[in-house]
Amino acid sequence: MPLTAIDVNMVKHDTEWISLRHAAEMLGVHPATVRTWADEGKISSRRTAGGHRRFNRADLERFAQSKPDVQPSEVQLILQNALGSTRMQVGEQQTLAKAEWYALMSEATREKMRHQGRAVLEGLRDYLANGAPDALLSTAINLGKGYAQLLTADHLTLPQATRGFLYFSDFVVNAILTWSELAQPRSSSEWANLLRQVNTYINTMLLSIIEYYEEE
Repeated sequence: MPLTAIDVNMVKHDTEWISLRHAAEMLGVHPATVRTWADEGKISSRRTAGGHRRFNRADLERFAQSKPDVQPSEVQLILQNALGSTRMQVGEQQTLAKAEWYALMSEATREKMRHQGRAVLEGLRDYLANGAPDALLSTAINLGKGYAQLLTADHLTLPQATRGFLYFSDFVVNAILTWSELAQPRSSSEWANLLRQVNTYINTMLLSIIEYYEEE
């Protein structure tokens, strides 16, 4: 019996395998969490010839439905928006090329910064999701130190490092402001509190950067 168009789409959906990063974005969790679930057998996965993990999209959807807590939250969507905006801006090389701090960065540092940016957003998400406890600000301190270490290695001054940090941190703040206009109605105090928590995390990173430079 020939397959119908609906049957074909279902077969294609059930046989679609996606990367670890896409699986994490789909579930709204850190890639390390998806990796752990796979090691525990909670999510099916396989490896490519190059050793990279691949996850079945249909299995992920079923898992997400059985685990409501892993559904992307509003905070997750805001940070994904910030990450997307950052990627688009970095892609506009002509704009960034005019910035002195960016021109001084080596290509190796730029690549590390891309990974650092995702780590910052993941750390911020965990901080917000857990009620913004002071204990989790240690992550912001370590991220700030890592940022400073990379830029001092490329001989950027503190003002140059600060300009670069503020350039990218603005994407997070702007994402929240944009979301506040598009999302479902919330009280102004709720949005103000979210923005205050984000600023606390960002400012903690910035202070860590400054302290590292002063110790050098």
